[in-house]
Amino acid sequence: MKRLGTVWFLGFLVIVLAFGVSIAQARSLDQIIKAGEIRVGINPTLPPLGLFNEKNEIDGFDKDFAVEIAKKLGVKLKVVRVGSPDRIPFVAADKIDFVMGAMTRNSARAKIIDFTLPITTEAFGVLTTKKIPYENYKEFNRKDITFVQVRGTTPIPFIQKNLPKAKILLLDNYPDVIRAIAQGRADAMIDVIDYMWKYMKTHKQVKWKVIKTPVEIYFNCLGVAKGNYTLRDWLNVAIYELYRDGVVDRLWEKWFGGPIVFKVHWSEWF
Repeated sequence: MKRLGTVWFLGFLVIVLAFGVSIAQARSLDQIIKAGEIRVGINPTLPPLGLFNEKNEIDGFDKDFAVEIAKKLGVKLKVVRVGSPDRIPFVAADKIDFVMGAMTRNSARAKIIDFTLPITTEAFGVLTTKKIPYENYKEFNRKDITFVQVRGTTPIPFIQKNLPKAKILLLDNYPDVIRAIAQGRADAMIDVIDYMWKYMKTHKQVKWKVIKTPVEIYFNCLGVAKGNYTLRDWLNVAIYELYRDGVVDRLWEKWFGGPIVFKVHWSEWF
């Protein structure tokens, strides 16, 4: 998820000092193949990217994507549970070969690890209904528009800064936010739209509309150890093939319940 670069970088250094994480020599592609196993870090607290299933096992989009990577590599998959604070230290300490879990690409993190090609997006957009005529998020800057948002989330200061005329209704969770729009108690919300599909489906009578104009888009990649080019380059080829063969789109619709709102535009030239 999105973080402020400097704050994040300092936070990483604190973790390194606090837990004694050292920068270790990462396993090369050949070493992973010889070991017959690839270790992938997945955060199970970011459904549907990562979650615990009824067997209390880690599941979700990231798990299925990692399975496809292991198949192409011809090795077994070892899923390692990670959290947001320890994702990158685990890569740096060679506890995992690469990390998933909404690993947003940014210049601060790129000082510590290397990123592959993007695999998914996090797109902040406007969810509203067809009763609202506007097609650009800037048109929602009106006194007769009420946004409904989850308390403490990133879009709130964005609305306050960029759409100051609009009202904001704050609720405690996403099901309540979606219900408020469905019942006409609010007009719209701004958030990562892809995470809202499953909630929208509980209100099938509503004619939902997603404003295509992106408010902001972030790219999620696989994070590998700094300088581990043999693994990173192979993963880039594998990602290209998974996109070309439609695997990524299929897995996305399986877990998110709808197509990705803002696609990654893959190319034979990478």
